Amino acid sequence: MTFTVSPPALTLPPRDYELSPYTGLTRDHWCAYADHLLRSAHRYATDDHANLHLPGANSAYGPRSDSLEAFARTFLLASFRMAGDPQGTGWIADWYAAGLDAGTDPANPDRWPTPGELGQAKVEAASLAVGLALTREVLWDRLPGRVQEQLIAWFETVIGEEYPPINWVWFQIVVETFLASVGGRFSDEDIDAGLAIHDSLYRSHGWFADGPERSYDHYVGWAFQVYPQLLQLMAPEDPRVQARSRQDGERLADFLDDAVYLVGANGAPLIQGRSLIYRFAAAAPFWSGQLLGNTRLSPGLSRRAASGILDYFLQRGAINGDGLLSIGFHGEFPAMKQSYSGTGSPYWAAKGMMGLALPADHPVWTAVEAPLPLEVADTRRFISAPGWQVDGTVSDGVVRVRNHGTDHATVGARITDSPLYARLGYSTATFPDLEPESVDNAVVMVDGEGRLTHRTGFEFLGQFEVGGVQVGASRASTNWITVDPDGGPDHGSGAKGTATPGPELTVVSVTRGAVELRLVRVRGADGHARLRIGGWPVDADSELISEVRALPWGEKLDDAGTWERQHAHPVGEHLTIPWVGTSGAAVDGDYAAVVGLGGEGVRAELDGARFLETGQFQFSDGTAVDVAAVIPQLVRES
Repeated sequence: MTFTVSPPALTLPPRDYELSPYTGLTRDHWCAYADHLLRSAHRYATDDHANLHLPGANSAYGPRSDSLEAFARTFLLASFRMAGDPQGTGWIADWYAAGLDAGTDPANPDRWPTPGELGQAKVEAASLAVGLALTREVLWDRLPGRVQEQLIAWFETVIGEEYPPINWVWFQIVVETFLASVGGRFSDEDIDAGLAIHDSLYRSHGWFADGPERSYDHYVGWAFQVYPQLLQLMAPEDPRVQARSRQDGERLADFLDDAVYLVGANGAPLIQGRSLIYRFAAAAPFWSGQLLGNTRLSPGLSRRAASGILDYFLQRGAINGDGLLSIGFHGEFPAMKQSYSGTGSPYWAAKGMMGLALPADHPVWTAVEAPLPLEVADTRRFISAPGWQVDGTVSDGVVRVRNHGTDHATVGARITDSPLYARLGYSTATFPDLEPESVDNAVVMVDGEGRLTHRTGFEFLGQFEVGGVQVGASRASTNWITVDPDGGPDHGSGAKGTATPGPELTVVSVTRGAVELRLVRVRGADGHARLRIGGWPVDADSELISEVRALPWGEKLDDAGTWERQHAHPVGEHLTIPWVGTSGAAVDGDYAAVVGLGGEGVRAELDGARFLETGQFQFSDGTAVDVAAVIPQLVRES
C-alpha cells in the first residue's frame, strides 16, 4: 500500500471579494480543495490504485465494499475536475486509469466485487459510469481495449438486478445508459422501469419523495434533480431522453426556486434528513441547474449558494488533519455512522463539486456573486410537497422550517419519530436531537414513567398565508412506543415497536420571522399525562437564543424548564432545549406558547408578541392575525 505520513499541503489563493463579494471563493479555490481531497485520499490506496483503504471502522459490508466505495466516490470528484479542465488534469486521469484496470481485472485477487455480487457495488457503479461518461475523450477512449472490455463486463452485472423503488433506480439507469453508449449489453426494460419509478415519486413543484412515504430531504436535490441532467449529457441522442428533457428541466427549475430559500446566510443548508455526512453534496442541485441551463437562478446566485455551502463545511472541520472527509457533520462525529457507512461514504460530498465539470469561462464561474434571497430581505415561503413553511431573517441569516408534512412514514403509521424527519421544526442553524424521544421542536404528552409520545403518522391539515403571516397545521393520533430491539431505524425511518395510544394533538404554527405562535389542541386526555411544548435545540455555547414562553390563552401552561445533555453532539458539546408545559395532567382544551429562535434581537421580538383584547395575536412589528378566524380554516374537528 502506498502511504506517506504527512498529508499534502493545501495551498489556496487569496479570496477574491470583487468576483465573489459574499464568499470570496473562485474556481481556483474549488480546484485547490478538490485536488487536496484527491491527493490526500490517494495516500491510502493500494499500489495498483484499485482500492482506497481509508482509516476508520468498516461498514457492515466489509473492507472490499468500503475500498471500492472510496475509489468510486473520489473518482466522481476526479471526473468533474477532468471534464472541466482536460488539459490540466492528466495526473488524475493516469492515476484512475490504473485503478480501473486493476479493479475490474478478473485475475486480480484484490478486484472489486461486482454489482451482481454485492448490493453496495450497485451504488458505486453509478459513480464510475457517470465519471467515465463525462471524461470519455480524456479517459475512456484512451483505455486499452482489454480494460474497456473488463469494465463493460463488470457493469453488465447490473442488468436485470432488482433495485429498491427509491433514488436507487438511478444507479441502474445511468449504468445501463453508459453501457448502451459504449457497445455493451443493456436492457431497455430496466431503464424504462427505472424512469417510471422516478416519475411515480414526483409530487409537485419540483419535489420528489424518496419512496412511497413522506420522505423529503436532500436526496431530492442531490439525486432526483441531478441524475436526469447527467442522463441528458450521457445520452443526448436517446429518444426517451429527448422526450423527457423539457419535463425534467422544468422540474429542476421549479425545485431550485424553493431550494435557494433553504440556504442560510452563512452557507448552511437546511439541517434535516438522512445522510448528512455527505455535507456539501447539498450544493449539487445549484450546479445541476447550470449544466444545461435548467434554472431561473442567475449564474452568480447559483455560485453564491454552492460556494456558501462548501465554505460553511470547510470552515468547520469537514476536512480533517489528514486531508480526509470524516463521518460527521462539522468535524468527525462517529455516532452519525449508519450500518452501511464506510470510510469512503462521506466522499459523496463530491456531488457538490459538480460545478467543476463546467469550464473556467462558463458564466457560473465568471459572473459576480449575487445575494441569496435571505440576504436581501426577510423571506416567507410555503413548500407544499413536504408541508414546510419557511421563514428566513436578514438580521441573523437563519432559515427556519416549520414542518407539518414530513415524517418518513405514511398517514396512520405507529412508529417512533425519526429525529431527522418528524420534528416540528428544522433550521440552518440548529442540529436536531438525535434521540427519537425528545422535546426537540415537539408537542408531546409525558406519562408517569417519563416517556414521551410520538407524532409520526400525523395528518397534514394544510397551510396558507394571511397578512404577512404564515399558518400551517397537522394533527397526530399520538402513541407511546416501546421499541422492538430489531425494529431500529433504517435509511431514516422511525423504529417499530409496540404502540400505546395517547391523546390526539392538533398543532398550528402561526409564524412570522423568528417567532412562532404554537397553538395546541388536546383531545382524549387520559387524566394522567402531562403536556410539554419544546423549542429549538441549541448548544449551550451558541450565540443563538432559543426560548419558549407560555401565553395566557386557553388552558394554563404552568411549568417550564430546559432539557440538557452534556455530551458531544454533531455541532457542539452541550445540547439544550427549552420547554413549557403543564405541571399536572393536561385536560382537553387549547394551549398556546410562543417559540423563538434567533440572534440577540429575538428576545425583544418575544417580548413584543402577545394576544390583544380583541382576540388577535400580534407580533412585535405590529403585524396581527385574528386567531379565531384563522384557526377554524385548518383545525377541523374529526
